[in-house]
Amino acid sequence: MNITTPTVVGPTGPQGIQGSQGVPGPAGAIGPQGFPGPTGAVGAAGPTGATGPTGPAGGPVGPTGATGATGATGATGATGATGGVLGFADFFALMPPDNAATVAPGTDVSFPQNGPTSGTTITRTSPSSFNLAAIGTYQVLSQVSVTEAGQLILTLNGADLAYTVVGRATGTSQIVEMAIVQTTAINSILTVRNPAGNSTALTITPLAGGTRPVSAHLVITQLA
Repeated sequence: MNITTPTVVGPTGPQGIQGSQGVPGPAGAIGPQGFPGPTGAVGAAGPTGATGPTGPAGGPVGPTGATGATGATGATGATGATGGVLGFADFFALMPPDNAATVAPGTDVSFPQNGPTSGTTITRTSPSSFNLAAIGTYQVLSQVSVTEAGQLILTLNGADLAYTVVGRATGTSQIVEMAIVQTTAINSILTVRNPAGNSTALTITPLAGGTRPVSAHLVITQLA
């Protein structure tokens, strides 16, 4: 039989000198991301950049809008001046027997007979002169059959109206006049004249073209 002899432990000795640091071990795995920190203060504004190129033209034109409501009817305007004919008179001659003699230069043609008349503004003062009582605008028509080449002119208060000269150079036919005459004084006198200074006296043709007396006419119509 073996008998174990008990080990006797002595007191702890003093701590030895620290040995040198060992070689670092490999890096450990990256840990999870931490929570975001608070937002930092806004930095100062940087300098303005250069202007960019111009963009394309605007977009397409939009659709036409709806038509608005019709506006209210305006007030009725004033009544205009009355139009149409204010009066007329027809004076005539028959050859033969009227105008039996030639009409010398500077002499007026006679229209001694009265035709249809409207109103009292246009009247005769003699076989060859006619009164326009009202200041206004008149249309004058005349036709005279003559044998010679010649001219006729309208006069107003004894003065020739140069724009009214009519005539023919050859043949035997009518001289026809159509003109507008404006008066500036009441009771103006109108005539149809063989112009002064012409060399030819005019023979008012009798029985032209047949056996009936030919008429010469002067028709005056007041327009305004």
